[in-house]
Amino acid sequence: MKDEGIGMTPDQVKQVFDKFWRADASNKAIEGTGLGMSIVKYIVEAHGGTVAVESAYGKGTTVTVELPVN
Repeated sequence: MKDEGIGMTPDQVKQVFDKFWRADASNKAIEGTGLGMSIVKYIVEAHGGTVAVESAYGKGTTVTVELPVN
């Protein structure tokens, strides 16, 4: 999945899978708990896969999920 949003800094990308962490915790941010990406990682890894995030501030973010084929 790829977007062309505001992107994240390298320090933000390092935290993206941390529970309850949000890149934008301001009052203007989209609502959420900060659990989404940690749940994604847990489910993908439970199925033997991997998930990776690449981002460039001001350019957007790409999330790659790879799952094994049986």
